[in-house]
Amino acid sequence: MRLLFLGDVVGRSGRAAVVNRLPGLVERFGLDFVVVNGENSAGGFGLTEEILTDLLDAGADVVTTGNHAFDQREALVFAERQPRFLRPANFPSGTPGRGANLYPARNGARILVVNVMGRVFMDALDDPFAAVEREVAACPLGEQADAIIVDFHAEATSEKQAVAHFLDGRVTLVVGTHTHVPTSDHRVLPGGTAYQSDAGMCGDYDSVLGMEKDEPVRRFLTKIPSGRFSPAGGEATLCGIAVEVDESSGLAVAVAPLSIGGVLEERLPPFWA
Repeated sequence: MRLLFLGDVVGRSGRAAVVNRLPGLVERFGLDFVVVNGENSAGGFGLTEEILTDLLDAGADVVTTGNHAFDQREALVFAERQPRFLRPANFPSGTPGRGANLYPARNGARILVVNVMGRVFMDALDDPFAAVEREVAACPLGEQADAIIVDFHAEATSEKQAVAHFLDGRVTLVVGTHTHVPTSDHRVLPGGTAYQSDAGMCGDYDSVLGMEKDEPVRRFLTKIPSGRFSPAGGEATLCGIAVEVDESSGLAVAVAPLSIGGVLEERLPPFWA
């Protein structure tokens, strides 16, 4: 079974990269299931229902988010009626939407996707370890779920690694999002869980984390905001992580980064050649 996870989509150029390239990737590599983190899709902050629909129509099976999940206020409404939209599972009880759900893959497999947000250097949400444990225990790998993907939206690599080791052998993939820079630590952990600290972003890398450079640089120099952050509009790099899954166990056989277009070096998973 072949899984693809694409990192944070930033602005119009990031959306264009996903919409234009993802359908071809699904067909070329015979992808069974695709997760896209879309929390920066609308001008860099949140996403609208129209953008959500565009990402789903392009081939995403589910769209995850993070701390910007509800920056676009309409998300508070459509979160309830869009089962393929996830917000972090450790938002307080009563928050609209859902943080985990079971989805059908193209090959008929049952895929549990869990969206969780870290607490280190982030908003103080509920305990992410307890939240992900609750979701995984309710839908165990090899019983109700044939594969489990965890999007851990967090700042600190230590917290991301700790969650991955906490879940090793019980989920298929733990992948970090939020920091927008692809890390080079992709690997299969001893228990069979694929891991990468950050999948990177789908956005213009001639930028500061996907934003036009002038305003972030000016703020670092002066500590004074002088305008809004706006997404960079150059050609985006599509960044993510590819996982080959043992269908008998639901654990990872191989994992590799993917990057296409823009200014980063192209990387395609060798096991999908």
